[in-house]
Amino acid sequence: MAEAGICLTRSVVLVGLMGAGKTTVGARLAERLGVPFADSDSEVERTEGLSIAAIFEQRGERAFRTLERETVARLMGLAPQVVAVGGGAFADADSRRTMLERCTVVWLDADVATLARRLAGDGDRPLLRGPERKAALARLAAQREPFYAEAPVRIDAKPPVEQVVERILEALAARC
Repeated sequence: MAEAGICLTRSVVLVGLMGAGKTTVGARLAERLGVPFADSDSEVERTEGLSIAAIFEQRGERAFRTLERETVARLMGLAPQVVAVGGGAFADADSRRTMLERCTVVWLDADVATLARRLAGDGDRPLLRGPERKAALARLAAQREPFYAEAPVRIDAKPPVEQVVERILEALAARC
């Protein structure tokens, strides 16, 4: 059942660093809005038949970013839905422009300590391989936050999922 008071004429795209909760929040938000949910990383994995980690290992980051850009462009052309994009997708100028033009972009923002805690047991993140995971996250945050700051909606991603979803719904209702 769609949320009352929300006029969803464009897709909602969730951006932010890995660990911000884009997939978890996105799935719940889509359910509340009564629209489909897509995750760009999952879409890349499905179409390629490989995990993101395997794509990085076998083809390199550059090849992954090309696949990601193509996937984002395809997803942005569909009917209104909620889309979670990979942490680096919004750093790509073409993808960022497409998302900003066609969608409502929401930055799920969380501090590096929170992200590191959430990702502590996740060994499948190619950009976080090695012992200095928190330092790698801090570098990614410094590189990507200027891009994320272009999102018209910024939501603190530290609270529990339901609170984050409620805050997004409030922000969407205010934009109607």
